[in-house]
Amino acid sequence: SKMDNEIDVWIEKLKQCQKIEEANVKQLCDQCREIFKKEDNVQVVSTPVVFVGDIHGQWYDLIEMFKKAGGYPPDKSFLFLGDYVDRGYYSVESVCLVVALKVRYPDKVWIIRGNHESRQITQVYGFYDECLRKYGTPNVWKEFCDLFDYMPLSTLVDDQIFCVHGGLSPKIDTLDGIRKLERVMEIPHEGPICDLIWSDPDDRVGWGVSPRGAGFTFGSTVTDQWNHRNNLSLTVRAHQLVMEGFQWTHDKKLLTLFSCPNYCYRCGNMAAIMDVPSTDLDQNKIIVFEAAARPSDASTMGRRTPDYFL
Repeated sequence: SKMDNEIDVWIEKLKQCQKIEEANVKQLCDQCREIFKKEDNVQVVSTPVVFVGDIHGQWYDLIEMFKKAGGYPPDKSFLFLGDYVDRGYYSVESVCLVVALKVRYPDKVWIIRGNHESRQITQVYGFYDECLRKYGTPNVWKEFCDLFDYMPLSTLVDDQIFCVHGGLSPKIDTLDGIRKLERVMEIPHEGPICDLIWSDPDDRVGWGVSPRGAGFTFGSTVTDQWNHRNNLSLTVRAHQLVMEGFQWTHDKKLLTLFSCPNYCYRCGNMAAIMDVPSTDLDQNKIIVFEAAARPSDASTMGRRTPDYFL
């Protein structure tokens, strides 16, 4: 169709790290919002699919990720676990590319919400400033924030892998508990939606206070009970910098994936994605990669954002 052809042009531009026009961003966000409205809080996804953790505006590394995965949609399906923006220098181009691919191939690209998909966080950690710098107006930022409110909270892959950005919530025992939530809003400061997006696994037993000031920490028994009660083989999440790019915890019942290498252009970490070809989880393959080369001018832009939990 004519619209598909237009989106293809935008995708090609974004693959060159060129921003698209403000009017086109609005069209993209409007179309993507309509798709998200039809999706569930626990969106059902089937294999084969590649799981991707945080991206944080590191466009060169996002392109590297697609190379390591073996291609772009529609040749491969992708499940993104949130945090598309902030910290990196190319939040605009990165989030536009992911959203454009979603609009063009809605059944090959799955997107859930991370804690950075929020008005409050993006005003502190770079996305707002970047939109202002690249477009001369906050309109693009506003469009995206209105879209973020509609993003699904989680996915269920082949009825056996649960995916969420952050972790579990003491207020929710079952997937049905998530399905019942009213999700279209700015991320609240507390409550189940906040917990799903902000919580972290921990070595301690049970639930704990989170050092992030939002969500909770949860121990191995919590993960075990959650997986067991919901007939899950595995819970996968992102949200935490892990130096190898991936980390198994809680007796291999929980996997953390982090997909921005050399986070903030200085952490020195590897990145990882997981290729899940079929319902046979023994076939899962974790692919680890390091940061792509960037043109030298990017490193001289300076850091305008404060440090918080790296």
